[in-house]
Amino acid sequence: MAHHWYAIYLSVLGRRDALAEIKRAHELDPLSLSINAWYGWILALSGESDQAVEQLRKTLEMDPNFVLAHLRLGLVYEEKGMYDEAISEFRQVLKLSGGKPLGIAELAHAHALAGKREEAQKNLDELLQLSKHRYVSPTAIAQIYIALGDKDQAFGWLEKGNEVRDLNVVRLKVDPRYEPLRSDPRFADLVRRIGIPSP
Repeated sequence: MAHHWYAIYLSVLGRRDALAEIKRAHELDPLSLSINAWYGWILALSGESDQAVEQLRKTLEMDPNFVLAHLRLGLVYEEKGMYDEAISEFRQVLKLSGGKPLGIAELAHAHALAGKREEAQKNLDELLQLSKHRYVSPTAIAQIYIALGDKDQAFGWLEKGNEVRDLNVVRLKVDPRYEPLRSDPRFADLVRRIGIPSP
């Protein structure tokens, strides 16, 4: 478990040695679904997207209902531009999670990237309505706005994420979804204020 969580910490910092730590965790506990899913995700963050897909599919062979593996596989497919496959995985996330906001957010993001703006907007409107009654991750909403090309709204929601201490803000420097914002001075300022250390 220590190797697992240390790998997650290193991955947030963008450090390449995260891969060695998650490999060690996997060697020590090869049947852990969480370790297997994180192994796939850290492979993806390390630029090994084909290996990541293979690892995440193996995880789903262990348990086809493991939501985290569907989520990570969808993210890898999305990064590879395989939007139909990503949407299919995110639909599974939505189904298996009982309709939780994360599944709606991931679908909205994938729909936006796939050019299905109407579907993306419908998902986004549903999330915004939900956010009036329950917690919805502000960074998840920000990511949808990034995919829709609305940087101002994206930064507004990232600021809300920082205010409420949304745990996902710590991934700003490594999550590829933030790439469209990285050249904006507001991005560097936000990273500095959050206090994310350099790799």
